[in-house]
Amino acid sequence: MSSLWSDTEILPKFPSLKGEASTDVLVIGGGMAGLLCALLLKHRGISCIVAEANRVASGATKNTTAKLTSQHGLLYNRLIEKKGLESAQMYLKANETALEEFRSLCKNIDCSFEESSNFVYSLDDRGTLEKEALALQKLGIRARLEETPSLPFPTQGAVEFPNQAQFHPLRFIKSILQELQIYENTPIYSIEDSFAVSDAGRIRAKAFVVATHFPFINKHGSYFIKLYQQRSYVLALSGANIPKGMYIGDTENSFSFRMAEGLLLLGGGGHRTGKPGGNWELLRKKAAKWYPDAKEEYHWSAQDCISLDGLPYIGRYSGRTQNLYVASGFNKWGMTSSMAAAMILADSICGKTNDCAPIFSPSRNILTPRMFSNLWEASKNLLTPSPKRCPHLGCALKWNKAEHSWDCPCHGSRFSESGKIIDNPSTKELR
Repeated sequence: MSSLWSDTEILPKFPSLKGEASTDVLVIGGGMAGLLCALLLKHRGISCIVAEANRVASGATKNTTAKLTSQHGLLYNRLIEKKGLESAQMYLKANETALEEFRSLCKNIDCSFEESSNFVYSLDDRGTLEKEALALQKLGIRARLEETPSLPFPTQGAVEFPNQAQFHPLRFIKSILQELQIYENTPIYSIEDSFAVSDAGRIRAKAFVVATHFPFINKHGSYFIKLYQQRSYVLALSGANIPKGMYIGDTENSFSFRMAEGLLLLGGGGHRTGKPGGNWELLRKKAAKWYPDAKEEYHWSAQDCISLDGLPYIGRYSGRTQNLYVASGFNKWGMTSSMAAAMILADSICGKTNDCAPIFSPSRNILTPRMFSNLWEASKNLLTPSPKRCPHLGCALKWNKAEHSWDCPCHGSRFSESGKIIDNPSTKELR
């Protein structure tokens, strides 16, 4: 199962670590967030090494739908109501600045970068759309309500967020890899004093950035409470009508649409990792109904870290860690959030104040209903009998029939039928 991106671009290989190495900053994780962080640090004259457990961009990055947008669902009205106008302005500025940085970098890169409006549609809630459009206008965005979105079913309209973009993520990454020092097949298991420890060596650094999708260090930050993971699925269809713009619905069970390389990317069927869901079967049924003449060219799946309040965790790993940083909880908006994280972390490591950093602080209040839901899910699965248990924290694993994997409902670790790690936070294989 290859995504459109990984089937149309081959990335170079890098050696694994043997012995010892040293650098100013070690970035653990070679996905979009980690690579961008290393790139921005290098541009500021900071030496940096990226350590990746597998191949660069082999996880969430190669399975993205690759939207570059600041419109993350119907977020801004909720942000203004719950956290205030200033917090909403911070979030918007961080993402719009990230998008502008992508625009600048992509000017000289052949990565199918294309300007496009983004839309959030609703099947049955016109009022929520109207409130979101007003919130965006209050924040200075020329948002409007599109009455007749180019979708294959009736809606109550869609909120248009103009001047957004889409691209080919692996072509972009290929162009920046030559600037970076990278060790592949180098899983980091622990950080001890000033060293990160791997199988065949260790790396000394003055600061560490954990950009491993789900943070793997459990003794700081309580990320095993603050995050859970969701699966989502994508079909790439030829012979289907291409919508004008990028679309996503206003609920967790809605569908996403966007064009890429002349194909329609239809996304949906999502569910919490380790739980049942629609997966590709649901998407294929919808495709047959909406696009009867279309042909499936690719199918793939993705996994996203979901935070307690819908905002990423970017900053110090915890209040007690001075030189340990984290970027996680991107909530299905990994591309723009990766750049926002890289910019915020680069500033922090260089001792510069970033005006947008407070809204993303990993040490913010986590007392939300979602936290208690996460605790209940973990407690329930710890007590559930199972032939397989997750090496991370011992939760009962569930067999995923659609993808032939053992999945953890607690924190989202996934393993192949033979026990190899597919998705973290587990750092140990299944025995």
